[in-house]
Amino acid sequence: MKRSRAGGRSHDYTDEELDDDTLEELFDRVKYTPSGYNLQPWEFLVLRDEENKQRLREQAYDQEHVTDAAATVMVLGNTDPAAHADRVFEDWLDKGYLPDEETRDGLIDQVEGWRERQPAENRVWTARSTALAGMTLMYAAWEMGIASGAMEGFDKEGVREEFDIGEGYEPVMLVTLGYPEEDADDIEGPRRLRRPVGEMTHFETFDPDSEGEPAEKAMQAEASADDD
Repeated sequence: MKRSRAGGRSHDYTDEELDDDTLEELFDRVKYTPSGYNLQPWEFLVLRDEENKQRLREQAYDQEHVTDAAATVMVLGNTDPAAHADRVFEDWLDKGYLPDEETRDGLIDQVEGWRERQPAENRVWTARSTALAGMTLMYAAWEMGIASGAMEGFDKEGVREEFDIGEGYEPVMLVTLGYPEEDADDIEGPRRLRRPVGEMTHFETFDPDSEGEPAEKAMQAEASADDD
């Protein structure tokens, strides 16, 4: 699935709508995205109404993908680390993942302490987990036959104002969704450049200026060094 998924552009989408049941099934899959401490800081604002998509397009540098898609999803991250901490750790206790209430309370106190960090640090924290949810959304969509496209190009502050997004939420990305046209170029055409595994993967030591070695070679080199 990961190798077959391709981004959908505006001209790749059909006019078929995404109904409530389809989106319910899609986000039911997305909810299983992993996150640190299972704190699940993400929220999704789904726009299908043409007027609302046009409002978003105006904050996304007039990119036509926003309005041509059946739905465009605003992926938001809650910057309050403890927003769901009580529920999450109570669940851990109920299901036997924690030994006692004292441990549960200690975890809650720890996460609540993160509220005192610099705002920029909590924005980075939520972006990490929320980006995972955005990627899960795209793969889950493709598994259901729905094409998608991730977008970083939008005016974050403009989006906040236009859609009344509070300061406690970080707009992380936009994801367009729609059924792909048959034989769409972005899906049936040649795969765009991807860096080779040997260039981007490094075993045991990190050197961005050299190609990574396969794991077997790295282990052999390490064993040889130990013998010397």
